[in-house]
Amino acid sequence: MLGEASTWSLPGAGAAAAAVAAVALVWLSAWTLQWAWWTPRRLERALRAQGLRGTSYRLFIGDVAAAARLNKEAASRPLPLGSHDICPRVIPFFCNVLKEHGKLSFAWTGPKPMVIVTDPDLARQVLSNKSGNFAKKMTENISKYVVGGVVTYEGEKWAKHRRILNPAFHQEKIKRTLPILSTCCTEMITRWENAMSSEGLSELDIRDEFQNLTGDVISRTAFGSSYQEGWRIFQLQEEQAKRVLQAFQRIFIPGYWYLPIENNRKIREIDQEIRTILRGIIVKRDESIRNGETSPDDLLGLFVESNMRESNEREDLGMSSETTSVLLTWTLILLSMHPEWQQQAREEVLHHFGITTPDYYDGLSHLKTVTMILHEVLRLYPPVVFLQRMLRKETELGGIKYPEGADFILPVLSIHHDPSIWGQDASEFNPERFANGVSKATKFQSAFFPFGWGARICIGQSFAMLEAKMALATILQSFSFELSPSYAHAPHTVLTLQPQQGAQIKLKKLR
Repeated sequence: MLGEASTWSLPGAGAAAAAVAAVALVWLSAWTLQWAWWTPRRLERALRAQGLRGTSYRLFIGDVAAAARLNKEAASRPLPLGSHDICPRVIPFFCNVLKEHGKLSFAWTGPKPMVIVTDPDLARQVLSNKSGNFAKKMTENISKYVVGGVVTYEGEKWAKHRRILNPAFHQEKIKRTLPILSTCCTEMITRWENAMSSEGLSELDIRDEFQNLTGDVISRTAFGSSYQEGWRIFQLQEEQAKRVLQAFQRIFIPGYWYLPIENNRKIREIDQEIRTILRGIIVKRDESIRNGETSPDDLLGLFVESNMRESNEREDLGMSSETTSVLLTWTLILLSMHPEWQQQAREEVLHHFGITTPDYYDGLSHLKTVTMILHEVLRLYPPVVFLQRMLRKETELGGIKYPEGADFILPVLSIHHDPSIWGQDASEFNPERFANGVSKATKFQSAFFPFGWGARICIGQSFAMLEAKMALATILQSFSFELSPSYAHAPHTVLTLQPQQGAQIKLKKLR
């Protein structure tokens, strides 16, 4: 009988439980009202009082449903071949808001207002974050499974990790990766040649090919002799990204992330497997360095040595090859659309390297036309089409006081396509605009930021550009290429800007 007794069977326990439940319900109702109504209305009044225009707040969902509808409509219609006016297709909701409410306006992600900043100087101030009031904006819980590590850290934790990573990305260290880059590119070219018909022709989806190439490069440069384990991590990350994208479609359903459904469970399992493999690799490398053994000159060895100088902690290593992959994909698509620039680039590569492997740094740095082309591709088709920041406390920006709780959206794609910045040919492919370098491409020196800006600019941008130059040079030496009749020009984005229906290219062997 004692075993059957509980506090709920004692006199007055039922009334006490009911009282606790009532208090909890009142608290939850008040919190929900504050979160979903009072705070959004207060923020909206503060923004409109400053002269900003924007969409009207809708309870709970804000503009999420409207944005999803416009995205679905835009995704159903490919663009004409040769058209680079991609903003209305890739970010249709933002384009509509800017058109209706002006270049400095706001919209709503659920109950949070998003201030859309298209002025490049103001965007630069936000990204420079000298005041320390603009923090990285991340979706809680789920984003950490795709974008994590130093990208998401703040304050001293970010500064410490940046110090650990910096030595691995010095120019002299990057130069040492050239033999690995060369090997990976040569193996890709050989694979393409072996797949050709007797007439020296073939067709392939270069999006998949470049994902494999950059995955191979990251695995070899980052993990050295452990590159096969590194390749397994890359494969797991690819699967993880696809599953997280599925979850993002329902992330605004309250409590969705905590539901015990298969996709959520699998995301956690993959994350745990990645961490287990990484820790095993790092522990082995750490022990070899502490025992005085020679450390392979790969990025992992440099990270571990740098980490030992900074502290006694071990940190997970996460790397992404997505930027270089999508840059190469769009570069071949655009050079297929503009064969005159393809030929100019090929002539430059042959002038500097002939038919020898382009595997020395000085030669690659002299590829002016190739560099111009890559910059123009990054302008028209930036890997990340917008950046987000959240405001930690009331801050003045451009003469306007923004209240704490507002989010900022910096639409990189819109800024890169703005005719008032780049001229009337802003949506045309014209690498010549970068003939005198990035700083002189436009009077707004801060208007080009495909890798971000300020202290948090992408630490791997030099490595990404070097990899892209070598891969493109190697391809131009061996093949001419054009779009396949099956290619549909359909840029779209979730995490990075991708060709929605693949990137089918026809190759012709040159020698």
